[in-house]
Amino acid sequence: MNETESDTVQRIGAALKQPGAEEDENALLRLIIEGDTSAFEEFYKAYYPKLQRFILRVTGDPDVVEELIQETLLVVWKKPESFNYGSKISTWVFGIAHNKALKSMAKDARRKNDVNVDDWVDILSDDFDSSDQGWVNEQWLSNAMEILTPEQRAVIELTFYHELPYHEIAKILDCPENTVKTRMFHARKKLQAFVTNQEN
Repeated sequence: MNETESDTVQRIGAALKQPGAEEDENALLRLIIEGDTSAFEEFYKAYYPKLQRFILRVTGDPDVVEELIQETLLVVWKKPESFNYGSKISTWVFGIAHNKALKSMAKDARRKNDVNVDDWVDILSDDFDSSDQGWVNEQWLSNAMEILTPEQRAVIELTFYHELPYHEIAKILDCPENTVKTRMFHARKKLQAFVTNQEN
């Protein structure tokens, strides 16, 4: 029984939801390069939630998220051949989204933050006592995020929520890997200082 192109696209789309789907992403991108709209639909479905979370974390502005997702994925549709296979496809897509987010933030200085209390224990490392979680609330997290630069927020988002290694983050943010490590170091120090100040 021969698999139709539509069946192939659906199979690849389902595989994209599984861990380690890099090969399937490459196959899907090849179909997008050929102009396959079904392949793009599957790519869109796979990346929409990832981009939504990432862009919201970087910009802190829910009002621009949808537009930036559309702009990012439009680049994938219109210029899929611009992917150079020197990194993962996700690195390329998040790089596009990061650049779009920075441009948007330059135009609009308003910032809000949406963070999950449970995710922050890991970010603050061993110095953060989990028994302190009781006093941590959404307002505290909003204030904590405001002390970080957009670049530091991006590093935290990509490290802890997307579980990317520093070398991939460096490609996304278009900076050396040591810069990523430095941004993480300073972000953690700022957040730890913020915790200390809140306790006093």
